[in-house]
Amino acid sequence: MPEQSEVRLDEGVRLHVETSGAVDAEVTVILLHGWTLDGRSWHRQLAALGEAAGTAVRLVAYDARGHGRSSCMPLRTATLAQLGDDLATVIEATAPTGRIVLVGHSLGGMTIMEYAHRHPEHFAARTAGLAFVSTTAEGHTHTVYGLSSRITRLIRLAETTGAGVLARCGSWRPPLALLRALRPSIRWLLFGETCDPADIRLVTSSVARATLRSIGGFRASIGAQHRLDTLAQLAHLPAAALVGDRDRLTPPPCAESIAAVLPNTELTVCPGAGHMLMMERPDEVNSALLGVLRQVLDRPRPAGRLTPASPA
Repeated sequence: MPEQSEVRLDEGVRLHVETSGAVDAEVTVILLHGWTLDGRSWHRQLAALGEAAGTAVRLVAYDARGHGRSSCMPLRTATLAQLGDDLATVIEATAPTGRIVLVGHSLGGMTIMEYAHRHPEHFAARTAGLAFVSTTAEGHTHTVYGLSSRITRLIRLAETTGAGVLARCGSWRPPLALLRALRPSIRWLLFGETCDPADIRLVTSSVARATLRSIGGFRASIGAQHRLDTLAQLAHLPAAALVGDRDRLTPPPCAESIAAVLPNTELTVCPGAGHMLMMERPDEVNSALLGVLRQVLDRPRPAGRLTPASPA
């Protein structure tokens, strides 16, 4: 069973963390979930990696601030920059030695990019592999929800206005009864051609655990981020990028632009799949993660302890 713990941050923010494997493992895989979700999103990947990788690998999954079982936070810290700083702290707390493989879905992938941008020396000292699942390095540039440009502009205006209202609602959480009524909309937005009822229940449960501040507060930062230049500096790392061809939030051009600046990236486009690839296409996601992990494990282990640089 995974070990549950907390990582304490400034201003009393607490992150819920689940780990398995030895703290001094050769490689630690850290999985970062998407916006309004939590670490449970990765349950199929955690099971597969744990079975296939054995004692050489430590697994870490945590709930971002304002999500899941982590605590709420001041509104001013609802930014991708802060999430990048949080990731640096989680790495030091849960995997103080060895190499790191970072796996991010949606917001989680953007968090990895922000960590690389804000803490380049720390990132270079520790990170040995990357995997980006249904994410983007270009904000909302390619997000059109599968609709016409005119309707997309109207939706974005309503979404931005609504996000500002939700951000001021603090630690309140959306009523589960309301989210159950909205399941058809959630299913349309997040899933592709098929959807296991258990998966939509898990997603609904996750959104019900997210604070209204996190649901609304991160929206501006997500839409504005542009980190292709940062990714271009990581071209030496083994990487994977996966996307569903029915993804309404981060469509294929998002993954294609990531792969274009990371020449060692294996790009996988999953026909008929939407935004929740780790649930919709677990075999493809697991295969890609294991492929990156094998490349990392096959490389010679650096001599001595990697000493992280001070955060930027």
